[in-house]
Amino acid sequence: MTTAVGVRCLSEFAAVGSIFAIEKGPAAVASGFGRGKSGQALIPRSDFFGDVASSSVSCSGRSSSSSIPRRRGSPLYAIADQATREVDEGQRKKGEDPFTDVAPAAEKVPYNWQEQWYPLYMTSEIPKDGPLALTVYDRNLVVFYDGDGKLNCLEDRCPHRAAKLSEGQLMDGRLECLYHGWQFEGDGTCAKIPQLAPGAKIPKRACARSYAVKDSQGILWVWMADARTAPYEKVPYYEHYDKPGWGDYSTIHELPYDYSILVENVLDPAHIPISHDRTDSGAKRELAQAMVFDLKERTDLGFAGNWYNISTPETVNFTRFHAPSMVYNEVKRTGRDGIESHFSATVLTRPTGQGKCMLILRFGFSRSDGKPFTAITRIPKWIIHSTGTTILEQDMGFLSAQNETMVRENKPTKDFYLNLKSQDVWVDEYRKWMDKVGHGMPYYFGHRTLSPPPISALQEHSPAGLTATISSTYPSKGAFGHKYARDPTNRYFRHVVHCKPCRTALSNFEKAQKASLVLGLLSAGVATIMSKPVYRTAFVIVGFLMSLAYYLCGLGIKRITENYVRPHRNRL
Repeated sequence: MTTAVGVRCLSEFAAVGSIFAIEKGPAAVASGFGRGKSGQALIPRSDFFGDVASSSVSCSGRSSSSSIPRRRGSPLYAIADQATREVDEGQRKKGEDPFTDVAPAAEKVPYNWQEQWYPLYMTSEIPKDGPLALTVYDRNLVVFYDGDGKLNCLEDRCPHRAAKLSEGQLMDGRLECLYHGWQFEGDGTCAKIPQLAPGAKIPKRACARSYAVKDSQGILWVWMADARTAPYEKVPYYEHYDKPGWGDYSTIHELPYDYSILVENVLDPAHIPISHDRTDSGAKRELAQAMVFDLKERTDLGFAGNWYNISTPETVNFTRFHAPSMVYNEVKRTGRDGIESHFSATVLTRPTGQGKCMLILRFGFSRSDGKPFTAITRIPKWIIHSTGTTILEQDMGFLSAQNETMVRENKPTKDFYLNLKSQDVWVDEYRKWMDKVGHGMPYYFGHRTLSPPPISALQEHSPAGLTATISSTYPSKGAFGHKYARDPTNRYFRHVVHCKPCRTALSNFEKAQKASLVLGLLSAGVATIMSKPVYRTAFVIVGFLMSLAYYLCGLGIKRITENYVRPHRNRL
Protein backbone atom coordinates (compact mmCIF):
# COMPACT_ATOMS: atom_id res chain seq x y z
CA MET A 1 0.00 0.00 0.00
CA THR A 2 1.45 3.35 -1.00
CA THR A 3 1.95 6.26 1.34
CA ALA A 4 -0.65 8.36 -0.49
CA VAL A 5 -3.25 5.66 -0.10
CA GLY A 6 -2.35 5.29 3.56
CA VAL A 7 -2.92 8.99 4.21
CA ARG A 8 -6.24 8.79 2.44
CA CYS A 9 -7.33 5.74 4.41
CA LEU A 10 -6.59 7.56 7.64
CA SER A 11 -8.61 10.58 6.62
CA GLU A 12 -11.53 8.84 4.89
CA PHE A 13 -13.69 7.45 7.69
CA ALA A 14 -15.60 5.30 5.23
CA ALA A 15 -12.44 3.29 4.48
CA VAL A 16 -12.67 4.09 0.80
CA GLY A 17 -8.92 4.17 0.33
CA SER A 18 -9.10 0.42 0.33
CA ILE A 19 -11.89 0.47 -2.25
CA PHE A 20 -10.38 2.50 -5.06
CA ALA A 21 -6.64 2.46 -4.53
CA ILE A 22 -5.76 -1.03 -3.27
CA GLU A 23 -4.27 -3.34 -5.83
CA LYS A 24 -6.83 -5.81 -7.18
CA GLY A 25 -6.56 -9.35 -5.97
CA PRO A 26 -8.59 -12.15 -4.39
CA ALA A 27 -10.66 -10.91 -1.46
CA ALA A 28 -10.52 -12.61 1.89
CA VAL A 29 -13.30 -10.99 3.89
CA ALA A 30 -13.96 -12.33 7.37
CA SER A 31 -16.01 -11.30 10.37
CA GLY A 32 -16.07 -7.83 11.86
CA PHE A 33 -15.73 -7.67 15.62
CA GLY A 34 -15.24 -10.77 17.71
CA ARG A 35 -16.32 -11.34 21.25
CA GLY A 36 -14.59 -8.80 23.42
CA LYS A 37 -13.13 -9.12 26.87
CA SER A 38 -16.43 -7.95 28.30
CA GLY A 39 -18.24 -10.84 26.67
CA GLN A 40 -20.31 -8.60 24.40
CA ALA A 41 -20.10 -9.51 20.72
CA LEU A 42 -20.74 -6.34 18.73
CA ILE A 43 -20.45 -8.33 15.50
CA PRO A 44 -20.91 -12.10 15.43
CA ARG A 45 -17.76 -14.11 14.82
CA SER A 46 -18.79 -15.76 11.59
CA ASP A 47 -18.36 -15.22 7.89
CA PHE A 48 -20.61 -12.26 7.27
CA PHE A 49 -21.52 -13.62 3.85
CA GLY A 50 -23.36 -16.41 5.72
CA ASP A 51 -26.61 -16.44 7.65
CA VAL A 52 -26.92 -13.90 10.45
CA ALA A 53 -30.11 -14.50 12.43
CA SER A 54 -32.22 -12.46 10.05
CA SER A 55 -33.40 -12.33 6.49
CA SER A 56 -31.02 -11.09 3.80
CA VAL A 57 -32.04 -8.12 1.69
CA SER A 58 -30.14 -7.45 -1.55
CA CYS A 59 -30.38 -4.14 -3.35
CA SER A 60 -28.70 -2.87 -6.49
CA GLY A 61 -29.07 -0.16 -9.09
CA ARG A 62 -27.61 1.46 -12.16
CA SER A 63 -25.74 4.64 -12.92
CA SER A 64 -26.88 6.28 -16.14
CA SER A 65 -23.76 8.42 -16.44
CA SER A 66 -21.22 5.86 -15.29
CA SER A 67 -18.09 5.53 -17.42
CA ILE A 68 -17.43 2.01 -16.08
CA PRO A 69 -17.38 -0.41 -19.05
CA ARG A 70 -19.81 -3.35 -19.20
CA ARG A 71 -19.02 -6.43 -21.26
CA ARG A 72 -21.75 -8.87 -22.24
CA GLY A 73 -21.29 -12.23 -20.61
CA SER A 74 -19.12 -10.82 -17.81
CA PRO A 75 -20.12 -10.91 -14.12
CA LEU A 76 -20.07 -7.09 -14.10
CA TYR A 77 -22.52 -6.93 -17.00
CA ALA A 78 -24.82 -9.45 -15.33
CA ILE A 79 -24.86 -7.44 -12.08
CA ALA A 80 -25.53 -4.15 -13.85
CA ASP A 81 -28.20 -5.69 -16.08
CA GLN A 82 -30.02 -7.21 -13.10
CA ALA A 83 -29.82 -3.89 -11.28
CA THR A 84 -31.35 -2.12 -14.27
CA ARG A 85 -34.24 -4.56 -14.48
CA GLU A 86 -35.00 -4.21 -10.75
CA VAL A 87 -35.10 -0.43 -10.87
CA ASP A 88 -37.14 -0.30 -14.08
CA GLU A 89 -39.66 -2.82 -12.77
CA GLY A 90 -40.13 -0.83 -9.58
CA GLN A 91 -40.48 2.49 -11.39
CA ARG A 92 -43.18 1.10 -13.67
CA LYS A 93 -45.45 0.67 -10.67
CA LYS A 94 -47.51 3.83 -10.70
CA GLY A 95 -47.30 6.00 -7.63
CA GLU A 96 -44.78 3.77 -5.82
CA ASP A 97 -41.20 4.67 -4.97
CA PRO A 98 -39.18 1.54 -5.86
CA PHE A 99 -36.92 2.01 -2.84
CA THR A 100 -38.37 3.95 0.06
CA ASP A 101 -41.79 2.30 -0.13
CA VAL A 102 -40.54 -1.27 -0.12
CA ALA A 103 -41.55 -1.85 3.50
CA PRO A 104 -43.89 -0.09 5.92
CA ALA A 105 -42.55 1.83 8.88
CA ALA A 106 -41.23 -0.44 11.59
CA GLU A 107 -42.91 -0.76 14.95
CA LYS A 108 -41.49 1.19 17.85
CA VAL A 109 -39.16 -0.66 20.20
CA PRO A 110 -38.08 0.13 23.78
CA TYR A 111 -35.26 2.67 23.84
CA ASN A 112 -33.90 5.18 26.33
CA TRP A 113 -31.14 7.49 25.12
CA GLN A 114 -29.75 7.82 28.66
CA GLU A 115 -29.25 4.06 29.01
CA GLN A 116 -26.46 4.02 26.44
CA TRP A 117 -22.68 4.31 26.57
CA TYR A 118 -21.46 7.49 24.84
CA PRO A 119 -17.85 8.13 23.78
CA LEU A 120 -16.73 11.16 25.75
CA TYR A 121 -13.11 11.71 24.76
CA MET A 122 -9.79 10.07 24.02
CA THR A 123 -8.15 9.46 27.38
CA SER A 124 -4.73 10.43 26.02
CA GLU A 125 -6.10 13.95 25.39
CA ILE A 126 -7.71 14.51 28.80
CA PRO A 127 -5.60 17.00 30.80
CA LYS A 128 -4.24 15.73 34.10
CA ASP A 129 -3.78 19.15 35.66
CA GLY A 130 -7.27 20.56 35.22
CA PRO A 131 -10.95 19.78 34.50
CA LEU A 132 -12.38 19.28 31.02
CA ALA A 133 -15.90 20.44 30.08
CA LEU A 134 -17.90 18.16 27.74
CA THR A 135 -21.55 17.71 26.79
CA VAL A 136 -23.94 14.94 25.76
CA TYR A 137 -26.93 16.53 24.05
CA ASP A 138 -27.58 19.51 26.35
CA ARG A 139 -26.20 17.86 29.51
CA ASN A 140 -23.08 19.64 30.79
CA LEU A 141 -20.40 17.34 32.20
CA VAL A 142 -16.94 17.82 33.65
CA VAL A 143 -14.19 15.20 33.55
CA PHE A 144 -11.09 15.22 35.76
CA TYR A 145 -8.41 13.07 37.36
CA ASP A 146 -8.57 12.82 41.15
CA GLY A 147 -5.64 12.46 43.52
CA ASP A 148 -5.47 8.71 42.91
CA GLY A 149 -5.18 9.17 39.16
CA LYS A 150 -8.73 7.95 38.55
CA LEU A 151 -10.95 9.52 35.91
CA ASN A 152 -14.25 10.91 37.18
CA CYS A 153 -17.26 12.60 35.63
CA LEU A 154 -19.63 15.00 37.39
CA GLU A 155 -22.46 17.25 36.36
CA ASP A 156 -20.82 20.55 35.44
CA ARG A 157 -22.70 22.53 38.06
CA CYS A 158 -21.85 23.41 41.62
CA PRO A 159 -24.76 22.62 43.99
CA HIS A 160 -24.09 25.90 45.81
CA ARG A 161 -24.88 28.59 43.21
CA ALA A 162 -24.84 26.68 39.89
CA ALA A 163 -21.38 27.85 38.85
CA LYS A 164 -19.60 25.68 36.28
CA LEU A 165 -17.18 23.31 38.00
CA SER A 166 -15.17 23.05 34.78
CA GLU A 167 -14.04 26.62 35.39
CA GLY A 168 -12.50 25.46 38.65
CA GLN A 169 -9.17 23.88 39.44
CA LEU A 170 -7.73 20.73 40.97
CA MET A 171 -6.67 21.17 44.59
CA ASP A 172 -5.31 18.25 46.65
CA GLY A 173 -6.86 15.74 44.23
CA ARG A 174 -10.28 17.38 44.41
CA LEU A 175 -12.22 19.58 42.01
CA GLU A 176 -12.59 23.06 43.47
CA CYS A 177 -15.28 25.50 42.39
CA LEU A 178 -13.64 28.89 41.82
CA TYR A 179 -16.70 30.81 42.97
CA HIS A 180 -16.51 30.02 46.71
CA GLY A 181 -13.92 27.25 46.96
CA TRP A 182 -16.20 24.29 47.56
CA GLN A 183 -14.25 21.10 46.86
CA PHE A 184 -15.62 17.82 45.50
CA GLU A 185 -14.37 14.26 45.45
CA GLY A 186 -14.56 12.12 42.33
CA ASP A 187 -17.90 10.64 43.38
CA GLY A 188 -19.43 14.11 43.78
CA THR A 189 -19.18 14.25 47.57
CA CYS A 190 -18.45 17.70 48.91
CA ALA A 191 -15.31 17.45 51.06
CA LYS A 192 -14.70 21.09 51.96
CA ILE A 193 -16.61 24.36 52.35
CA PRO A 194 -14.23 27.13 53.49
CA GLN A 195 -17.04 29.36 54.79
CA LEU A 196 -18.64 26.65 56.95
CA ALA A 197 -19.03 27.63 60.62
CA PRO A 198 -16.74 25.83 63.11
CA GLY A 199 -18.19 22.45 64.06
CA ALA A 200 -20.91 22.60 61.40
CA LYS A 201 -21.42 19.63 59.12
CA ILE A 202 -21.44 19.77 55.36
CA PRO A 203 -25.08 19.59 54.17
CA LYS A 204 -26.11 16.30 52.59
CA ARG A 205 -27.40 18.12 49.54
CA ALA A 206 -23.99 19.69 48.96
CA CYS A 207 -22.96 17.10 46.40
CA ALA A 208 -22.62 17.06 42.61
CA ARG A 209 -24.23 14.35 40.50
CA SER A 210 -21.72 11.78 39.34
CA TYR A 211 -21.84 9.70 36.15
CA ALA A 212 -20.40 6.26 35.56
CA VAL A 213 -17.40 6.27 33.23
CA LYS A 214 -15.02 3.62 31.95
CA ASP A 215 -11.83 3.79 29.93
CA SER A 216 -11.86 1.13 27.23
CA GLN A 217 -9.04 0.88 24.69
CA GLY A 218 -8.16 4.57 24.98
CA ILE A 219 -11.71 5.94 24.87
CA LEU A 220 -13.57 7.28 27.92
CA TRP A 221 -17.22 6.19 27.85
CA VAL A 222 -20.03 7.67 29.96
CA TRP A 223 -23.35 6.14 31.08
CA MET A 224 -25.94 8.92 31.12
CA ALA A 225 -28.50 7.17 33.33
CA ASP A 226 -28.17 6.47 37.07
CA ALA A 227 -24.55 5.49 37.73
CA ARG A 228 -25.71 2.59 39.90
CA THR A 229 -27.34 0.95 36.88
CA ALA A 230 -24.30 1.16 34.60
CA PRO A 231 -23.60 -2.17 32.82
CA TYR A 232 -19.81 -1.96 32.62
CA GLU A 233 -19.66 -5.27 30.78
CA LYS A 234 -21.46 -3.64 27.84
CA VAL A 235 -18.91 -0.90 27.23
CA PRO A 236 -18.02 -1.21 23.51
CA TYR A 237 -14.90 -3.27 22.90
CA TYR A 238 -13.15 -3.79 19.56
CA GLU A 239 -11.15 -6.97 19.39
CA HIS A 240 -8.97 -6.00 16.46
CA TYR A 241 -7.40 -3.10 18.41
CA ASP A 242 -5.61 -5.69 20.57
CA LYS A 243 -4.12 -7.61 17.66
CA PRO A 244 -0.32 -7.69 17.32
CA GLY A 245 0.96 -5.00 14.96
CA TRP A 246 -2.31 -3.08 14.95
CA GLY A 247 -1.71 0.55 14.01
CA ASP A 248 -4.32 2.84 15.57
CA TYR A 249 -4.66 6.40 14.27
CA SER A 250 -7.25 8.23 16.35
CA THR A 251 -8.31 11.85 16.20
CA ILE A 252 -11.01 14.17 17.57
CA HIS A 253 -13.05 16.81 15.76
CA GLU A 254 -15.88 19.14 16.70
CA LEU A 255 -18.37 19.64 13.87
CA PRO A 256 -21.06 22.31 13.35
CA TYR A 257 -23.99 20.05 12.48
CA ASP A 258 -26.20 17.43 14.13
CA TYR A 259 -24.72 14.04 14.96
CA SER A 260 -27.34 12.27 12.82
CA ILE A 261 -26.11 14.19 9.77
CA LEU A 262 -22.58 12.99 10.51
CA VAL A 263 -23.72 9.38 10.92
CA GLU A 264 -25.60 9.66 7.64
CA ASN A 265 -22.52 11.05 5.91
CA VAL A 266 -20.34 8.23 7.20
CA LEU A 267 -22.89 5.69 5.97
CA ASP A 268 -22.73 7.22 2.48
CA PRO A 269 -19.75 5.94 0.45
CA ALA A 270 -21.28 7.28 -2.77
CA HIS A 271 -20.34 10.90 -2.01
CA ILE A 272 -16.61 10.29 -1.76
CA PRO A 273 -15.49 10.43 -5.42
CA ILE A 274 -17.55 13.61 -5.91
CA SER A 275 -17.13 15.53 -2.65
CA HIS A 276 -13.45 14.63 -2.27
CA ASP A 277 -12.48 14.59 -5.93
CA ARG A 278 -8.70 14.75 -6.35
CA THR A 279 -8.08 15.02 -2.62
CA ASP A 280 -5.71 12.19 -3.50
CA SER A 281 -5.21 9.80 -6.38
CA GLY A 282 -7.89 7.40 -5.12
CA ALA A 283 -10.84 9.83 -5.06
CA LYS A 284 -11.88 10.75 -8.60
CA ARG A 285 -15.28 11.88 -9.77
CA GLU A 286 -15.12 9.61 -12.82
CA LEU A 287 -15.15 6.65 -10.41
CA ALA A 288 -18.64 7.55 -9.15
CA GLN A 289 -20.88 4.59 -9.94
CA ALA A 290 -23.71 2.38 -8.74
CA MET A 291 -23.14 0.17 -5.72
CA VAL A 292 -24.57 -3.13 -4.55
CA PHE A 293 -25.75 -3.44 -0.94
CA ASP A 294 -26.52 -6.63 0.95
CA LEU A 295 -28.26 -6.11 4.30
CA LYS A 296 -27.25 -8.98 6.57
CA GLU A 297 -28.65 -7.95 9.94
CA ARG A 298 -31.32 -5.63 11.28
CA THR A 299 -31.87 -5.38 15.05
CA ASP A 300 -33.37 -2.94 17.54
CA LEU A 301 -29.88 -1.47 18.02
CA GLY A 302 -28.83 -1.08 14.41
CA PHE A 303 -27.99 -2.97 11.25
CA ALA A 304 -25.07 -4.45 9.33
CA GLY A 305 -24.23 -5.63 5.84
CA ASN A 306 -21.87 -5.67 2.88
CA TRP A 307 -21.45 -3.37 -0.10
CA TYR A 308 -19.23 -2.97 -3.14
CA ASN A 309 -18.94 -0.94 -6.34
CA ILE A 310 -20.25 -2.65 -9.46
CA SER A 311 -16.85 -2.22 -11.14
CA THR A 312 -14.96 -3.95 -8.30
CA PRO A 313 -17.17 -6.74 -6.91
CA GLU A 314 -14.10 -8.47 -5.50
CA THR A 315 -13.55 -5.59 -3.02
CA VAL A 316 -16.30 -6.08 -0.44
CA ASN A 317 -16.73 -3.73 2.51
CA PHE A 318 -18.53 -4.60 5.73
CA THR A 319 -20.45 -1.80 7.48
CA ARG A 320 -22.20 -1.80 10.83
CA PHE A 321 -24.23 0.86 12.60
CA HIS A 322 -24.70 0.31 16.33
CA ALA A 323 -26.69 2.47 18.74
CA PRO A 324 -26.43 5.13 19.79
CA SER A 325 -24.08 6.52 17.11
CA MET A 326 -21.24 4.15 16.16
CA VAL A 327 -20.38 3.29 12.56
CA TYR A 328 -17.80 0.67 11.69
CA ASN A 329 -16.44 -0.13 8.23
CA GLU A 330 -13.83 -2.71 7.35
CA VAL A 331 -12.28 -4.47 4.40
CA LYS A 332 -9.86 -7.39 4.39
CA ARG A 333 -7.68 -8.41 1.48
CA THR A 334 -5.13 -11.10 0.82
CA GLY A 335 -2.16 -10.00 -1.24
CA ARG A 336 -0.10 -11.99 -3.72
CA ASP A 337 2.29 -12.85 -0.92
CA GLY A 338 -0.55 -14.54 1.00
CA ILE A 339 -0.56 -11.92 3.78
CA GLU A 340 -3.97 -10.64 4.79
CA SER A 341 -4.34 -6.90 5.38
CA HIS A 342 -7.13 -5.55 7.54
CA PHE A 343 -8.31 -1.95 7.22
CA SER A 344 -11.01 -0.50 9.45
CA ALA A 345 -12.62 2.80 10.37
CA THR A 346 -14.50 3.14 13.65
CA VAL A 347 -16.50 6.35 13.83
CA LEU A 348 -17.69 7.27 17.31
CA THR A 349 -20.09 10.20 17.40
CA ARG A 350 -21.33 12.10 20.43
CA PRO A 351 -24.29 14.51 20.20
CA THR A 352 -23.24 17.76 21.86
CA GLY A 353 -26.41 19.76 21.33
CA GLN A 354 -28.57 20.97 18.49
CA GLY A 355 -26.55 21.58 15.35
CA LYS A 356 -23.25 20.29 16.67
CA CYS A 357 -21.48 17.06 17.54
CA MET A 358 -18.09 15.57 18.34
CA LEU A 359 -16.38 12.96 16.22
CA ILE A 360 -13.81 10.47 17.51
CA LEU A 361 -12.33 8.78 14.48
CA ARG A 362 -10.35 5.58 14.94
CA PHE A 363 -8.63 4.34 11.81
CA GLY A 364 -6.41 1.28 11.92
CA PHE A 365 -4.37 -1.17 9.90
CA SER A 366 -2.98 -4.60 10.61
CA ARG A 367 -1.35 -7.49 8.78
CA SER A 368 -1.82 -11.18 9.42
CA ASP A 369 1.93 -11.55 10.00
CA GLY A 370 1.80 -8.95 12.80
CA LYS A 371 4.14 -6.49 11.09
CA PRO A 372 3.21 -2.79 11.04
CA PHE A 373 2.58 -0.75 7.92
CA THR A 374 5.91 1.07 7.99
CA ALA A 375 4.99 3.52 5.23
CA ILE A 376 2.10 4.85 7.31
CA THR A 377 3.88 4.92 10.66
CA ARG A 378 6.59 7.19 9.22
CA ILE A 379 4.11 9.93 8.36
CA PRO A 380 3.85 12.59 11.11
CA LYS A 381 0.44 12.53 12.73
CA TRP A 382 -0.13 16.24 12.15
CA ILE A 383 0.07 15.65 8.40
CA ILE A 384 -2.41 12.79 8.61
CA HIS A 385 -4.72 14.88 10.79
CA SER A 386 -4.55 17.91 8.49
CA THR A 387 -5.60 15.69 5.59
CA GLY A 388 -8.49 14.41 7.70
CA THR A 389 -9.63 17.92 8.60
CA THR A 390 -9.52 18.85 4.92
CA ILE A 391 -11.87 15.95 4.18
CA LEU A 392 -14.26 17.12 6.89
CA GLU A 393 -14.13 20.72 5.65
CA GLN A 394 -14.97 19.60 2.12
CA ASP A 395 -18.24 18.21 3.54
CA MET A 396 -18.89 20.85 6.19
CA GLY A 397 -20.69 23.45 4.09
CA PHE A 398 -23.36 21.26 2.55
CA LEU A 399 -23.81 19.10 5.67
CA SER A 400 -24.46 22.21 7.75
CA ALA A 401 -26.88 23.42 5.07
CA GLN A 402 -28.59 20.02 5.11
CA ASN A 403 -29.04 20.37 8.86
CA GLU A 404 -30.58 23.81 8.36
CA THR A 405 -33.01 22.46 5.77
CA MET A 406 -34.03 19.57 8.01
CA VAL A 407 -34.92 21.89 10.88
CA ARG A 408 -36.62 24.45 8.64
CA GLU A 409 -38.72 21.88 6.77
CA ASN A 410 -39.68 20.08 9.99
CA LYS A 411 -40.65 16.97 8.03
CA PRO A 412 -39.55 13.33 8.08
CA THR A 413 -36.80 12.60 5.59
CA LYS A 414 -39.03 10.71 3.14
CA ASP A 415 -40.72 14.02 2.33
CA PHE A 416 -37.56 15.72 1.07
CA TYR A 417 -34.97 12.96 0.50
CA LEU A 418 -34.87 11.19 -2.86
CA ASN A 419 -32.99 8.05 -1.91
CA LEU A 420 -31.70 5.62 -4.53
CA LYS A 421 -31.23 1.92 -3.94
CA SER A 422 -27.94 2.06 -5.85
CA GLN A 423 -26.32 4.39 -3.29
CA ASP A 424 -28.50 5.25 -0.26
CA VAL A 425 -29.41 1.91 1.35
CA TRP A 426 -27.54 2.55 4.60
CA VAL A 427 -28.90 6.10 4.88
CA ASP A 428 -32.42 4.81 4.41
CA GLU A 429 -31.88 2.06 6.99
CA TYR A 430 -30.54 4.59 9.49
CA ARG A 431 -33.54 6.92 9.24
CA LYS A 432 -35.91 3.95 9.46
CA TRP A 433 -34.09 2.85 12.60
CA MET A 434 -34.80 6.33 13.95
CA ASP A 435 -38.50 5.66 13.39
CA LYS A 436 -38.26 2.69 15.76
CA VAL A 437 -36.33 4.31 18.61
CA GLY A 438 -36.81 8.06 18.19
CA HIS A 439 -39.50 8.16 20.87
CA GLY A 440 -36.72 7.48 23.38
CA MET A 441 -34.50 10.36 22.20
CA PRO A 442 -34.56 14.08 23.07
CA TYR A 443 -35.40 14.75 19.40
CA TYR A 444 -35.02 12.97 16.07
CA PHE A 445 -35.79 13.04 12.34
CA GLY A 446 -36.81 9.63 11.06
CA HIS A 447 -37.81 8.31 7.66
CA ARG A 448 -41.56 8.52 8.28
CA THR A 449 -41.79 10.15 11.69
CA LEU A 450 -40.06 12.90 13.65
CA SER A 451 -40.02 14.67 16.98
CA PRO A 452 -38.43 18.12 16.82
CA PRO A 453 -36.49 19.56 19.76
CA PRO A 454 -38.71 20.94 22.54
CA ILE A 455 -36.95 24.31 22.33
CA SER A 456 -35.15 26.08 19.51
CA ALA A 457 -31.42 25.72 19.02
CA LEU A 458 -31.00 29.43 19.73
CA GLN A 459 -32.75 29.10 23.09
CA GLU A 460 -30.81 25.95 23.95
CA HIS A 461 -27.41 27.44 23.14
CA SER A 462 -28.07 31.05 24.21
CA PRO A 463 -30.77 31.10 26.91
CA ALA A 464 -29.46 34.39 28.34
CA GLY A 465 -28.29 35.88 25.06
CA LEU A 466 -25.36 35.33 22.71
CA THR A 467 -22.83 37.45 24.60
CA ALA A 468 -23.68 35.84 27.94
CA THR A 469 -23.42 32.38 26.43
CA ILE A 470 -20.01 33.00 24.87
CA SER A 471 -18.73 34.49 28.11
CA SER A 472 -20.06 31.65 30.26
CA THR A 473 -19.02 28.83 27.97
CA TYR A 474 -15.55 29.91 26.86
CA PRO A 475 -14.42 32.66 29.24
CA SER A 476 -10.76 31.65 29.03
CA LYS A 477 -10.57 31.78 25.23
CA GLY A 478 -10.34 35.54 24.79
CA ALA A 479 -12.60 38.14 23.23
CA PHE A 480 -13.69 38.58 19.62
CA GLY A 481 -10.75 39.20 17.32
CA HIS A 482 -8.27 37.60 19.69
CA LYS A 483 -6.19 34.68 18.44
CA TYR A 484 -8.05 32.35 20.76
CA ALA A 485 -11.55 33.70 20.16
CA ARG A 486 -13.92 30.77 19.96
CA ASP A 487 -15.01 29.94 16.41
CA PRO A 488 -16.78 26.58 15.94
CA THR A 489 -16.13 26.67 12.19
CA ASN A 490 -12.39 27.19 12.52
CA ARG A 491 -9.97 24.26 12.21
CA TYR A 492 -8.00 25.37 15.25
CA PHE A 493 -10.99 25.00 17.58
CA ARG A 494 -12.59 22.10 15.77
CA HIS A 495 -9.48 19.92 16.02
CA VAL A 496 -6.15 21.40 17.14
CA VAL A 497 -7.28 22.26 20.69
CA HIS A 498 -8.24 18.58 21.10
CA CYS A 499 -5.05 17.09 19.61
CA LYS A 500 -1.65 16.95 21.32
CA PRO A 501 0.32 15.99 18.16
CA CYS A 502 -1.13 18.95 16.24
CA ARG A 503 -0.67 21.38 19.15
CA THR A 504 2.93 20.24 19.56
CA ALA A 505 3.64 20.58 15.84
CA LEU A 506 2.05 24.04 15.78
CA SER A 507 4.13 25.16 18.77
CA ASN A 508 7.32 23.84 17.16
CA PHE A 509 6.56 25.60 13.88
CA GLU A 510 5.88 28.89 15.68
CA LYS A 511 9.12 28.64 17.67
CA ALA A 512 11.14 27.70 14.59
CA GLN A 513 9.60 30.54 12.62
CA LYS A 514 10.59 33.08 15.28
CA ALA A 515 14.10 31.62 15.50
CA SER A 516 14.56 31.68 11.73
CA LEU A 517 13.40 35.31 11.63
CA VAL A 518 15.92 36.34 14.29
CA LEU A 519 18.76 34.38 12.71
CA GLY A 520 17.88 35.70 9.27
CA LEU A 521 17.99 39.30 10.46
CA LEU A 522 21.28 38.70 12.30
CA SER A 523 22.82 37.10 9.22
CA ALA A 524 21.76 40.01 7.04
CA GLY A 525 23.20 42.48 9.54
CA VAL A 526 26.51 40.65 9.89
CA ALA A 527 26.81 40.32 6.08
CA THR A 528 26.70 44.11 5.71
CA ILE A 529 29.71 44.64 7.97
CA MET A 530 31.89 41.81 6.68
CA SER A 531 34.81 43.01 4.58
CA LYS A 532 35.81 39.70 3.02
CA PRO A 533 33.56 38.62 0.15
CA VAL A 534 33.67 34.96 1.16
CA TYR A 535 32.29 35.72 4.64
CA ARG A 536 29.74 38.14 3.28
CA THR A 537 28.54 35.50 0.82
CA ALA A 538 28.33 32.88 3.56
CA PHE A 539 26.13 35.07 5.77
CA VAL A 540 23.96 36.02 2.81
CA ILE A 541 23.41 32.32 2.13
CA VAL A 542 22.57 31.74 5.79
CA GLY A 543 20.11 34.62 5.66
CA PHE A 544 18.52 33.16 2.52
CA LEU A 545 18.18 29.72 4.19
CA MET A 546 16.61 31.32 7.26
CA SER A 547 14.13 33.13 5.02
CA LEU A 548 13.28 29.82 3.39
CA ALA A 549 12.86 28.21 6.82
CA TYR A 550 10.57 31.07 7.86
CA TYR A 551 8.44 30.53 4.76
CA LEU A 552 8.25 26.75 5.23
CA CYS A 553 7.26 27.15 8.89
CA GLY A 554 4.51 29.49 7.75
CA LEU A 555 3.23 26.80 5.39
CA GLY A 556 3.23 24.30 8.26
CA ILE A 557 1.29 26.68 10.50
CA LYS A 558 -1.18 27.34 7.71
CA ARG A 559 -1.72 23.64 7.05
CA ILE A 560 -2.44 22.96 10.73
CA THR A 561 -4.71 25.93 11.42
CA GLU A 562 -6.38 27.20 8.23
CA ASN A 563 -9.56 25.78 6.77
CA TYR A 564 -9.62 24.25 3.32
CA VAL A 565 -11.53 26.31 0.75
CA ARG A 566 -12.43 24.84 -2.63
CA PRO A 567 -10.52 26.47 -5.52
CA HIS A 568 -13.63 27.75 -7.28
CA ARG A 569 -14.73 29.40 -4.02
CA ASN A 570 -11.38 31.16 -3.72
CA ARG A 571 -12.06 32.94 -7.01
CA LEU A 572 -15.42 34.35 -5.97
